[in-house]
Amino acid sequence: MDPHVRDCIRSYTEDWAVVIRKYHKLGTGFNPNTLDKQKERQKGLPKQVFESDEAPDGSSYQDEQDDLKRRSVSIDDTPRGSWACSIFDLKNSLPDALLPNLLDRTPNEEIDRQNDDQRKSNRHKELFALHPSPDEEEPIERLSVPDVPKEHFGQRLLVKCLSLKFEIEIEPIFASLALYDVKEKKKISENFYFDLNSEQMKGLLRPHVPPAAITTLARSAIFSITYPSQDVFLVIKLEKVLQQGDIGECAEPYMIFKEADASKNKEKLEKLKSQADQFCQRLGKYRMPFAWTAIHLMNIVSSAGSLERDSTEVEISTGERKGSWSERRNSSIVGRRSLERTTSGDDACNLTSFRPATLTVTNFFKQEGDRLSDEDLYKFLADMRRPSSVLRRLRPITAQLKIDISPAPENPHYCLTPELLQVKLYPDSRVRPTREILEFPARDVYVPNTTYRNLLYIYPQSLNFANRQGSARNITVKVQFMYGEDPSNAMPVIFGKSSCSEFSKEAYTAVVYHNRSPDFHEEIKVKLPATLTDHHHLLFTFYHVSCQQKQNTPLETPVGYTWIPMLQNGRLKTGQFCLPVSLEKPPQAYSVLSPEVPLPGMKWVDNHKGVFNVEVVTVSSIHTQDPCLDKFFALVNALDEHMFPVRIGDMRIMENNLENELKSSISALNSSQLEPVVRFLHLLLDKLILLVVRPPVIAGQIVNLGQVSFEAMASIINRLHKNLEGNHDQHGRNSLLASYIHYVFRLPNTYPNSPSPGPGGLGGSVHYATMARSAVRPASLNLSRSRSLSNSNPDISGTPTSPDDEVRAIIGSKGLDRSNSWVNTGGPKAAPWGSNPSPSTESTQLFHEELALQWVVCSGSVRESALQQAWFFFELMVKSMVHHLYFNDKLDAPRKSRFPERFMDDIAALVSTIASDVVSRFQKDIEMVERLNTSLAFFLNDLLSVMDRGFVFSLIKSCYKQVSSKLYSLPNPSVLVSLRLDFLRIICSHEHYVTLNLPCSLLTPPASPSPSVSSATSQSSGFSTNAQDQKIANMFELSVPFRQQHYLAGLVLTELAVILDPDADGLFGLHKKVINMVHNLLSSHDSDPRYSDPQIKARVAMLYLPLIGIIMETVPQLYDFTETHNQRGRPLCTTTEDCESESGNMISQTVAMAIAGTSVPQLTRPGSFLLTATSGRQHTTFSAESSRSLLICLLWVLKNADETVLQKWFTDLSVLQLNRLLDLLYLCVSCFEYKGKKVFERMNSLTFKKSKDMRAKLEEAILGSIGARQEMVRRSRGQLERSPSGSAFGSQENLRWRKDMTHWRQNTEKLDKSRAEIEHEALIDGNLATEANLIILDTLEIVVQTVSVTESKESILGGVLKVLLHSMACNQSALYLQHCFATQRALVSKFPELLFEEETEQCADLCLRLLRLCSSSIGIIRSHASASLYLLMRQNFEIGNNFARVKMQVTMSLSSLVGTSQNFNEEFLRRSLKTILTYAEEDLELRETTFPDQVQDLVFNLHMILSDTVKMKEHQEDPEMLIDLMYRIAKGYQTSPDLRLTWLQNMAGKHSERSNHAEAAQCLVHSAALVAEYLSMLEDRKYLPVGCVTFQNISSNVLEESAVSDDVVSPDEEGICSGKYFTESGLVGLLEQAAASFSMAGMYEAVNEVYKVLIPIHEANRDAKKLSTIHGKLQEAFSKIVHQSTGWERMFGTYFRVGFYGTKFGDLDEQEFVYKEPAITKLAEISHRLEGFYGERFGEDVVEVIKDSNPVDKCKLDPNKAYIQITYVEPYFDTYEMKDRITYFDKNYNLRRFMYCTPFTLDGRAHGELHEQFKRKTILTTSHAFPYIKTRVNVIHKEEIILTPIEVAIEDMQKKTQELAFATHQDPADPKMLQMVLQGSVGTTVNQGPLEVAQVFLSEIPSDPKLFRHHNKLRLCFKDFTKRCEDALRKNKSLIGPDQKEYQRELERNYHRLKESLQPLINRKIPQLYKAVLPVTCHRDSFSRISLRKMEL
Repeated sequence: MDPHVRDCIRSYTEDWAVVIRKYHKLGTGFNPNTLDKQKERQKGLPKQVFESDEAPDGSSYQDEQDDLKRRSVSIDDTPRGSWACSIFDLKNSLPDALLPNLLDRTPNEEIDRQNDDQRKSNRHKELFALHPSPDEEEPIERLSVPDVPKEHFGQRLLVKCLSLKFEIEIEPIFASLALYDVKEKKKISENFYFDLNSEQMKGLLRPHVPPAAITTLARSAIFSITYPSQDVFLVIKLEKVLQQGDIGECAEPYMIFKEADASKNKEKLEKLKSQADQFCQRLGKYRMPFAWTAIHLMNIVSSAGSLERDSTEVEISTGERKGSWSERRNSSIVGRRSLERTTSGDDACNLTSFRPATLTVTNFFKQEGDRLSDEDLYKFLADMRRPSSVLRRLRPITAQLKIDISPAPENPHYCLTPELLQVKLYPDSRVRPTREILEFPARDVYVPNTTYRNLLYIYPQSLNFANRQGSARNITVKVQFMYGEDPSNAMPVIFGKSSCSEFSKEAYTAVVYHNRSPDFHEEIKVKLPATLTDHHHLLFTFYHVSCQQKQNTPLETPVGYTWIPMLQNGRLKTGQFCLPVSLEKPPQAYSVLSPEVPLPGMKWVDNHKGVFNVEVVTVSSIHTQDPCLDKFFALVNALDEHMFPVRIGDMRIMENNLENELKSSISALNSSQLEPVVRFLHLLLDKLILLVVRPPVIAGQIVNLGQVSFEAMASIINRLHKNLEGNHDQHGRNSLLASYIHYVFRLPNTYPNSPSPGPGGLGGSVHYATMARSAVRPASLNLSRSRSLSNSNPDISGTPTSPDDEVRAIIGSKGLDRSNSWVNTGGPKAAPWGSNPSPSTESTQLFHEELALQWVVCSGSVRESALQQAWFFFELMVKSMVHHLYFNDKLDAPRKSRFPERFMDDIAALVSTIASDVVSRFQKDIEMVERLNTSLAFFLNDLLSVMDRGFVFSLIKSCYKQVSSKLYSLPNPSVLVSLRLDFLRIICSHEHYVTLNLPCSLLTPPASPSPSVSSATSQSSGFSTNAQDQKIANMFELSVPFRQQHYLAGLVLTELAVILDPDADGLFGLHKKVINMVHNLLSSHDSDPRYSDPQIKARVAMLYLPLIGIIMETVPQLYDFTETHNQRGRPLCTTTEDCESESGNMISQTVAMAIAGTSVPQLTRPGSFLLTATSGRQHTTFSAESSRSLLICLLWVLKNADETVLQKWFTDLSVLQLNRLLDLLYLCVSCFEYKGKKVFERMNSLTFKKSKDMRAKLEEAILGSIGARQEMVRRSRGQLERSPSGSAFGSQENLRWRKDMTHWRQNTEKLDKSRAEIEHEALIDGNLATEANLIILDTLEIVVQTVSVTESKESILGGVLKVLLHSMACNQSALYLQHCFATQRALVSKFPELLFEEETEQCADLCLRLLRLCSSSIGIIRSHASASLYLLMRQNFEIGNNFARVKMQVTMSLSSLVGTSQNFNEEFLRRSLKTILTYAEEDLELRETTFPDQVQDLVFNLHMILSDTVKMKEHQEDPEMLIDLMYRIAKGYQTSPDLRLTWLQNMAGKHSERSNHAEAAQCLVHSAALVAEYLSMLEDRKYLPVGCVTFQNISSNVLEESAVSDDVVSPDEEGICSGKYFTESGLVGLLEQAAASFSMAGMYEAVNEVYKVLIPIHEANRDAKKLSTIHGKLQEAFSKIVHQSTGWERMFGTYFRVGFYGTKFGDLDEQEFVYKEPAITKLAEISHRLEGFYGERFGEDVVEVIKDSNPVDKCKLDPNKAYIQITYVEPYFDTYEMKDRITYFDKNYNLRRFMYCTPFTLDGRAHGELHEQFKRKTILTTSHAFPYIKTRVNVIHKEEIILTPIEVAIEDMQKKTQELAFATHQDPADPKMLQMVLQGSVGTTVNQGPLEVAQVFLSEIPSDPKLFRHHNKLRLCFKDFTKRCEDALRKNKSLIGPDQKEYQRELERNYHRLKESLQPLINRKIPQLYKAVLPVTCHRDSFSRISLRKMEL
């Protein structure tokens, strides 16, 4: 057997050696967080109960509400309600469960211990399982396992041929199918022959056809298409038995007879049948072409085909179908072993997921005899795609062919390969098989061969016998494959077609009747023998077939011969041939020559010219068909076999010349074609590696080919890399090469000639399994030599006799396994390969050593190409090392002695030079350097598994050194640092990373190599390490001992510290990267089963203790999560609607606190930022995502670290640093707050935006006074505006910014989440929130224990409490809250003075939180909250025998809660109050004191406030009523400034929620005035406002805040005015807020007034910064006033008078109000709103709107109805007022008088003729000026003025004149408006127009002298009017275009007409009026005021 064939087959069948690292899957690259394994770890989580998810029990609550609506209670029962009834309610309610042993005096230590045990039980083990991994692309350290090499397939299509029927059935018809690509003009599959004839028809041919083998009976076939496109056609060709006559005649009956007429044409059909019968008898073995058709494949696949369809007819749009291919594109051109197959394709044409279709083809085209060639076919196909196809005009043959087309299943059963081997699963050999049809891809496919395939296709094309003498008309060609010249030497290797034997010795072409130069369209498929000799050839014999039966003419007459020798110079001969044809049989020994050689004495057709065209194509995995490869393989095999001389082509190479030839053939590999190089890649690389390892002995000399082979490998690999772009993974590794190394490559064995197959390995290669011995073997290759099928081929005997049989034996009989079943061969040491080869000659080298050497010494272009693909050589080297160790049983040897010094030096040199390449070239060639950098890192990672760790660490250190030294000289280091991060991340992804860090050794002098610490990375961490125990500090700092001990962890944390350092210039873009690295490491430790034991985890956590310090350093830069939340210290909203409205709520945590009379829980204590705030530089803030990742890492360390260690360290920290830590925890609480199902369901970024603006203004106002806080708030805002600075990478982080604004991972893309997914997300988020908060709680407990022994308690305990309170304010689970309350109670009992000292705000804060939770809907939370609240009172009482402080705070808290919370449920709170009462009653210790009574008082008082709330509740829907009620309540608190302030604030909140900014501003101004009053009582400071008086300019209503009444408390009493607001900064805050609201309301003038009060305060404080801000805002305000002077831009409001009539309204009956509605509200809108609202309340039929504005007569109304009268009113000013009210603002501010007009006539109609039309003006005065703190104000006074008809006319004319003047002088001019006004003034048809008015009133002088004045006035009005008309016309003329000239003329004509008519009327004066002025005075009294004033004209 030929050595090359043997090598190929061995390469296809040999076992692979795969290295598997046992724990590799536990490295960070396979972190379950980044894979999809999260879900598995999240199984079995308990559902956490959150109040925000439990909507209050709707049913009963709702009914109650509706009830209340119906019986609108009168509010007159004073806001305090009646005592008796409310106490009765309280007494009857039920308490919640009491906590057992609450009142026992247990020692604190005991309590702590119990709390601790409870907290620690049932905790979730893995924190990261609850935290989604950060968004990153594929993690860099993940190397995908390469695909298994396997046979290549394109997209696979299953075609089933179901039936073929013609109109008449008279003879058998034979069909074949094949695919053609029109664009490439290429046949892209072999033929599939199928036979659908009935048994009867088949019977006609019985004499000619041998019994059919089952393999030829297939009716379904699987086609593969690698490059699907719109140009692929499925062509079906039909043939029939040869008969006399040309194709047209033979097809005629098929075209004329119809099946339906069978009975009519019975005789004709009988005749046809008998003719057919005769032809079949005689000519049964010959065929003739008959018909063909084609199907456009893509039409079917895209379901757009116009053919009818049986299966579901659903259009599938292309979009839906694209996906499935694109994912697998990467494997597209990668071929694989015979077990699995890849597929590939063009996205546009996807064949994998279309709906199966059944086609019925009804038309066939008759085959034209002269158009048989493929060229003609392509023309036809191209033509078919055109709409006006020529083919359509042809008369078709009607028939019915049914075909099913569907995507091929993954592993079809009963499948035969193109070689007819069975693919496994083939349960039963008797079943009709499916054939796999071989593809001839349209373009090259680059896939290495993995199966044995050796086929030859012969295509006879045409023959020209025109010039041949003699008769040769019906010509057929017989084709045979001969192994000698004797006729009996034909080999049975020609595949049968359909219904015949499997193989035959000959094949005939179809006959074209009477054609001397026919075309052929046959495809003859031959199975090539494995080894060819010079005697193998193809023989073609030409026959004339006589169709008619004549006497003594034979059936066939030979008319010519020709042949093709198979080998030429040892290479397979293929291609296009044009052969001469000999007239006589060829002579002896012809087969070695070619017919082109003129043999002596032979006769040739046409003088030896080429007359026969034939094409020969091979598909073979044996024959390379590339001269360069052939030569190389031949020479190498010659060396192997030692057979000289070697014949290659025409050369003979002697041994002495071999070396040069070999070298030149190796370098010539470069010029070979790429496709064969890829196909024979495995063999080629094996041979090159063999030459490196086993230098050949040539002529007795060892020839070192190492260098040449290394170069050849480098160049081949680069060639693949460049040409097969689509084939790389994320690290640029070509997948073909990667799978070669992973599976195929193994160390060649060291025997020069090993026996062929046997335990030593197949021919010269020893097999051995892998490290873990889980040798991965495809089952197919456990050669199943099953008995062969019933085989119609008698020559194949059982024992191998020929090379072919040998091949068959190797490949195994016909079973081929395509499944992916892997079988494990052998145990820990597979026995057969146990023999350890001992080197027999000195000439062997170990491959990895040789490779390292060659690489180190190479230079120039070779080195360059090796660097380009360094990964390949690195991976090759590692695999070689592992195999070597395994092979020599060294895997258990100590690492130091595994490899020789020399090799280690080479490796060190190599690593060092490559590192220097990275450093020196990264600016020039970044892409290549990135690849090189990751390759190097992976190499070192691999070395950690096989070499001495110390040695590898020293390599890492040397790389680091090179990078560090370069970094100093770089202006912008981020690129290089980024490379270093990748490098480190890959190394740290090693599965034994933890062990490598020596976690168990405590910090002793280093045992591992101690890399010196470069100064770049030594961080002075600012910890106070002066404590006695230096060791502890070392554990928490990146100290030298730490970094030496835990080398890799030290590097990671140092990177983190360096990059996060605010002074690190330009590294901002790397934040995310470095944080992800740490996050990824921790989350992988977290899920690692090896570290699941808590002790071990604590050891692991020790490696990261310095992380706490690093993160503490970054506090100022972390994203401020406390900002993002729309729920701060206010109670959380529970329903969706609430969220909507809540988000607009202005009361933020700070305000709510302030309301509760506390000062703000400062976002950060002033001290804690001194470290950075003083440096005065702006820090770039981290993105929310990065911050969140950092914080989760922090929590992980805190959760898993050893508590005692933490406690020791906390003891060492300074107060400043502990406060930092608490700040961090505070942030963590916000960061991991539960978002609630509702939020998952709708992420509404808009509501966020709104609330943020308000909150921002507010925060600024309140927090303005303290630098650091201000800094913090400002920073959190700055995020929006500032983009990350300073580095090329900035943009990466920047992309995510906007995302953070709503929620740390935007949910908008995920709108289509299912219910279950939302549930699951909420479940996980709930568990994460609970676990995170519990960790924080644990840490707080440790801090408390630490602190209790030191002296610096206060500030730190305050901080602890602050974090606790903050966590209570957030959305928490019931589980957490129970533990939180326990801790809080313990804290209060240990340090009562913490809360009850004079100046702390914590008490108020705590009261607010507890009350809020007392009204929770969850019982257990209420129980704990009431217990805590009760204990709080009790403790306060024990300190000083009264608990005024808690009383005050609780009362205020309740007020503020009631005001701000929409969904506040009084029922729940009532139960808690009852619980507190119960505790008081059962408290035996204090039974005798006043305590129980005081508690009862307090509880009753709280209950009162609750009752008010109920009332508010009932008016929830009626905003006016609600505000009125709040107004009442606030009035009720007139004597208690703190509470009044609270309610004013509540009102402000309500207003701004409804966008009534002006009213909100008024509330704030009132609040400020209130505060000012009290401040002026407390201290006399010149610059402070004197009290309300100062605020008069802002609003005249403010005076009601003055504290003059007797019952006003003095501000010195305990607990009064102690709120945060009763301070200077509180006042400033309120004013700034007011200014902000005014500004939002567009009332910029008022902004100025507010700032007039503020400026003196800031001036007194010399606060230039504030002043500059204020002046900036003033400038804005004034410039807005300037731009919006006309007032159209700022509409301030529309006013309506609303009167209520009817007893149904309760206390509203007969009340009149002026309502202020938003600007441009139409009467219809308010009318609709009120009617709708009251209609819903009383029933729609009860409410009626009175349409007119006349006075209402109560007696005429129906007592059972409710009437509403609504009238539009306008602000009214007396003339003298108009002098002051100049601007639009003046006319819309401080309004108390309003007017509306009612037209009437004396006889009671509303409208009449001009002379009888009167008008009534009604002027209303309200109790307060608008805008006020509410939107409706009572009317307190009414007056009426009546105008006579002439006065009405005067008013109308004045108005008209004004309109004209306005339109004329408008700037810019508005021609439309002008023309409208003009048309109304001078148009002819204007009814009641100016002319008519003049004629009615001016035609005669009135008889009554009282009317003289009016008459005269009207006359003057008209004079003015005509003048204005003239101006307007003139103006219009200047504005119009030529198209309006005619219109202008018309207007002018009308004007003149009008003027003429008016002239006499206007000119007539009343003489009496022009006497002396004085005497007239007697008339004055008779004039109304209006006419009086106009006299002084």
